[in-house]
Amino acid sequence: MKRLLLVALLAIVPVGAVQGQDNAAIALQTDGNVAADFASTSAATANSSPRAESGTFAERNEALPADPNPKFAYGSRDDYRWQLALGISLLRFRSSFFYATGVGTNTSITYFTNDWFAVEGNANTSFAPTIYQNEHVKVFSYGAGPKIAWRARKLEPWAHFIAGGIHVLPQTAGHSQNGVALQIGGGVDYRFYPHLSARAEVDWVKTGVLGEWGNSAQAALDVVLHF
Repeated sequence: MKRLLLVALLAIVPVGAVQGQDNAAIALQTDGNVAADFASTSAATANSSPRAESGTFAERNEALPADPNPKFAYGSRDDYRWQLALGISLLRFRSSFFYATGVGTNTSITYFTNDWFAVEGNANTSFAPTIYQNEHVKVFSYGAGPKIAWRARKLEPWAHFIAGGIHVLPQTAGHSQNGVALQIGGGVDYRFYPHLSARAEVDWVKTGVLGEWGNSAQAALDVVLHF
């Protein structure tokens, strides 16, 4: 009986040892597979290379476009294209019938096609003291033409040539009140703010009215709006 028990114990011990070795091998194999699977995931990649991720973020920041240029800039096409001038004018009208010095309004609108060339349209009024037994002198002129300007600084010098018409009162016997007017001159603008300038202007005015050609002069002070 003792021999049978001893033989049974000797048989059980090797079998248990073999099973323990097999279980340990299986456990090691399972752990290896889990580690390999984790290594292939995105989480492992992110945790393993934080510097590479930060470098990618920096590159994305560098690739962003720079801030756009401000809308307003002196001496470039980013400047506003439209100008509206409103002011007062002083006209010295001369003809063989009468001389008159009148004060009135000066209005012009200008559109710049580039940073130095523009097209301008203007209208001027003038009212002078009485002549000819309480007859008031009234002059209205209008026209359009090219304008050039140097817009590189706050001081903006410019020149223009305006061709148009003129209407004069009082009427003289045998002559039309309407005629032709040519305005040649220039001035300078001073920019206070991006949308606002002050303007001084002087012009020679060639008139063909009242049956003759005459030479007159005009000066104006304006406020200029840019938009």
